[in-house]
Amino acid sequence: MTFIQEPDLPFATFLLLNPAPHLPALSSASSAAAAIRTRGSGACVRSSTSPPPAPVTAAAPTTVAQALEVARDSPGGADDPTVSAILEAALATILRRIQARPASYVMTREEFAVFNYFQHRFQGDGLISQEGESRERHHSLWTGTSIKVLAIGLVGCCLGLFLLLSGCMPMPRAGGRTEALSTISRSHLEKYAAPSPSATSSVLNVFQVYQPVLTPEGVTDETILGDGAENTTSLASASSGASCQVLLMEHVFAYSYGLPFVGNYTPPNCKFNRVTMNFTVTSQGKQYDRLALMYFGDTEVWRTSTAEPTIDGIRWTYIKDMTEYMSLWNSPQKIIFDLGNLVNNVYTASFNTTLTATFFTSEDTVEPASLIIPISSRNGAANAGSVFTLPTDNATNTVSFPRNANRAVFSVSACGQATEEFWWSNVLQSNIDTFDPVDGTLYGYSPFREVQVLIDGQLAGVQWPFPVIFTGGVVPGLWRPIVGIDAFDLREHEIDITPWLPILCDGAEHTFEIKVIGILDDGRSSGTLSETVGSSWLVTGKVFIWLDDDEASITTGKSPVIHLPAPSITLSQKLGQNSTGANETLEYTTNVYRTLSISSLVTSQHGTIVSTWTQNLAVTNYGLYTAFGAVQQNNQTTTGVDQSTGGVYYRSSYSYPLYANTTVIFLAGGNFTIDADLIRSVDLTVQGTPVFPTGLQPFTDILDSASLVSGFSGSQLSTVMSGTAHYFGAPNEGYSSGFGSTSQEFTFAGLDTNGKVVDTELYSRNVESINSTIVKDEESLIGREFSSYIFPVADVPVTQNVMGVLSPKEAIGRGPGMVKQPLIQGGGSN
Repeated sequence: MTFIQEPDLPFATFLLLNPAPHLPALSSASSAAAAIRTRGSGACVRSSTSPPPAPVTAAAPTTVAQALEVARDSPGGADDPTVSAILEAALATILRRIQARPASYVMTREEFAVFNYFQHRFQGDGLISQEGESRERHHSLWTGTSIKVLAIGLVGCCLGLFLLLSGCMPMPRAGGRTEALSTISRSHLEKYAAPSPSATSSVLNVFQVYQPVLTPEGVTDETILGDGAENTTSLASASSGASCQVLLMEHVFAYSYGLPFVGNYTPPNCKFNRVTMNFTVTSQGKQYDRLALMYFGDTEVWRTSTAEPTIDGIRWTYIKDMTEYMSLWNSPQKIIFDLGNLVNNVYTASFNTTLTATFFTSEDTVEPASLIIPISSRNGAANAGSVFTLPTDNATNTVSFPRNANRAVFSVSACGQATEEFWWSNVLQSNIDTFDPVDGTLYGYSPFREVQVLIDGQLAGVQWPFPVIFTGGVVPGLWRPIVGIDAFDLREHEIDITPWLPILCDGAEHTFEIKVIGILDDGRSSGTLSETVGSSWLVTGKVFIWLDDDEASITTGKSPVIHLPAPSITLSQKLGQNSTGANETLEYTTNVYRTLSISSLVTSQHGTIVSTWTQNLAVTNYGLYTAFGAVQQNNQTTTGVDQSTGGVYYRSSYSYPLYANTTVIFLAGGNFTIDADLIRSVDLTVQGTPVFPTGLQPFTDILDSASLVSGFSGSQLSTVMSGTAHYFGAPNEGYSSGFGSTSQEFTFAGLDTNGKVVDTELYSRNVESINSTIVKDEESLIGREFSSYIFPVADVPVTQNVMGVLSPKEAIGRGPGMVKQPLIQGGGSN
């Protein structure tokens, strides 16, 4: 989305215009840094043979965090020699790291707290620029005579997280190898606690609500407590073996359109059967939300998006289980991370990113795929992203299968961008010019989208996409600090193509194609599937293949029997006009139902099975425009059941309800307001053996839940997110303000052998925010509450800083550009 604020000097621009400054010499206290480093302050991970650290007492602080607490809160604490030595050594260590990497180093929150503690040494200059500062104020800071002021200003603009263990881990750049770092006896489920208001920084911690991820001890998530201190929340212990860690990427995305990060990954020298990734990002300034795609060569392995930064800066971390790509992790790979960004005098923010992978072992009965074949534009050899852009591209690959495959699953990664970002709010094609005299042309092809997968020209399966709303979508105030469902981790869809193996394993080449389909209506109540949609959809696919042990085995069988009735499409549309005959209201409905079944006899080394893939899907969408297009409502629900039987059992049932009500009102003088109410939810149950993690895997390693989980047949994820936001823009005055309130309830549970949800929830979270401030956060694990946080609503700011909206129409997905004839206060047209 397009949002701007007052001009400000970006840090990236400073680096382009000025050479790296000479930083101050380190003090003699630096020699004490190594002696007092602890894990709490970013020190090396100790091995299991090392003696445990001495007990920490208030009288003898041994960590930076403890020393800061004593110095700030205890009478005379700042004069304590031990406290002073610890903090002086920490400051020296930070300066040494800045000196080693002046153009790229970013501080941890603890390091920034140390700098704030010592800021009186730097002529009183604060470390964070205030929103109202001018370009000249920044210029004087950068070019001032004090080298210390220059150094600290440099670091202040680089606010964010560097890898917590980087102070001592031998991590190479660009995905090089590291040795096994430690042998650990426990693993942890680790999650963010509420990012409550910080006493040391105004950097906003943004997050997506999701279930815990299993990681080994030593790879941690941050928790920001009420006093601004850094901590780690370990929810439960579990057994694991050795672990090691590899830095995959450390990169700043500034002018990065068409310039992805490219690096090389080499498997680490440790045993592992599980892999998790930690993606940590900081950003400061003004910027769009950006989409990012990660590839191993030509294969997309992760799709995420960025949060929109603030003037004071934002930070987020997302931890993702990547075990399904084990066949790729076991061999060297070219890493391509494509995050297109643009920095100029308006959009000033870069994205400072760190991506690490952690490798470890756990008890796991899931067998990963033997082979993964990409279905993409295959640009990896040219160091470019491999996404197809539809409808412009022909998203087709011709591939040959190994002849001894016994299972194959196609996964689809797809999302709409540009004119298709809010596809769920589009109108029927015959209605796109309904409010043209006033509001301009609307986006069409209906609010229905279908992603199709075709094998040799025949439909093999479909995905009816989840309506992802990115962090700049509708009104930005809705997504701070709680981002929308799946915004940081766009979920892929599985289609079992095992029934096609008798054809695919014949040794010949076969075509795979991905299409995105909408609806062309007849202007009344009927419609047909369209062969095109708006611009644009970004799509890739891949085939996960499991092979027989016998390489000489050849899979045979019968050609698939395809039962594919035409989808049922029922439409309605109704116009309301005022006394002059101008279109004032538009009411429309879109109802689609589809079923398909594909079955065949498949013979492999494991014997002969009847493999069957079925899908049953339905969508209903009610749309209403009033006030000559100023007010829009959408109420949509997508439901589906996908099932694979005969071989490896898999069943997924899902429901995606969405309600959105948006209003744009133009005021005198060119000012305008946007108001929005949204309610979205996901109900997803998964049974059997999917390709992607169900979320149950971590709970099998917890003693308190291992016996409970062993009897589960699947998992259920249920979440409801609701929000209200207001935006006021005064473009002629360069002023904007807003309000945002968001809440989310999230539960994750197991299914018994009958497919019923068990009484004990494995994980739940209930979080609420108002104007970028968390006011409530309650979490429970295995039916027991472990975290509860409340912040007084009366202490929350009444407004929040939001970026200026260039086009209110584009912000809420109502077509390009500005309105043709602003209707003051939503009034009529004559």
